[in-house]
Amino acid sequence: MRAIRFDEFGGPEVLQLVEAEVPRPGPGEVSVDVAYAGVNFADLKARSSGYRVASLPFVPGLELSGRIRAIGAGVEGLAVGQEVAAMTEGGAYADVALASAVTVFPVPEGVSLRTAATLPTVLPTAHALIHEVGRLQPGESVLVQGAAGGVGTVAGQIAKLAGAGAVYGVVSSEAKADYARKHGYDDAFLTDSFDADVLRATGGRGVDLVLDPVGGETLRRGLESLALFGRLVSYGNASGEQAWQVGQAELYSRGRTVSGFSILGLAAAGDRGALRDIAGRALRLATTGQVELPITAEFPLEEVAAAHELMEGRTSTGKLLLRVS
Repeated sequence: MRAIRFDEFGGPEVLQLVEAEVPRPGPGEVSVDVAYAGVNFADLKARSSGYRVASLPFVPGLELSGRIRAIGAGVEGLAVGQEVAAMTEGGAYADVALASAVTVFPVPEGVSLRTAATLPTVLPTAHALIHEVGRLQPGESVLVQGAAGGVGTVAGQIAKLAGAGAVYGVVSSEAKADYARKHGYDDAFLTDSFDADVLRATGGRGVDLVLDPVGGETLRRGLESLALFGRLVSYGNASGEQAWQVGQAELYSRGRTVSGFSILGLAAAGDRGALRDIAGRALRLATTGQVELPITAEFPLEEVAAAHELMEGRTSTGKLLLRVS
């Protein structure tokens, strides 16, 4: 089978198309004939700096859609030939990939495999950020970093469905600001001035909930954009800056709260019930058409380097896919 592999860390040029053995599922696993694989910023971090890479060589790819090829011992409720979407620990950039049965979800009726590839990580993440972790209440205001990306695109829509009073986004360009406004955001601010813009838009009050995948100084500025008793949820460190620390001085005076979330971390912890519940609620939003994640670019598997270059250039919006079969 074909697979995309890197043997060393570096730029998109380290990605190479290779022939590999077809993996066989072990206990609690399934193998999937991959139709599409999602491209995520975490894939770029894996390739460039070893994020979530246990050893080299490594086949990246954290989410996919396709049809079940084989089922390992102990797996129930799934069948060979069934159309599924899945999260993986890596390996989705290939003709056949392995996934833990815990992270394999039947594709809802009426949803294509192409659309299904956008759902496994992005939609449950956005749902959890707004509901399970962010605990947004009707009438509250939200600020979303990376509003034109995959999670950001659907987080704004989910916040609106939850009754948010105002939903603001942070983006890196005016073109992305226009994109965000077309996908449910009341307004979108540029990265350089977002904290001042938030205070201006809210009359100096700040927002009730901040969602941050960036980390570093951006997280600090987001924290200062919170209203009294506001909440910040960190779900990444795309900036690559030193891991943040928050203490009494930042939190006590205004009753702020900081929490964190990772859908991959939840999957790795093996909490099948929580993961299934979150994914089920999130996928229903896609099935009913209440939330849409536009696929803005699609590349054949062998052109994976171009997909990484596009995402790395920070000009992409929505979701990027690799077409595998």
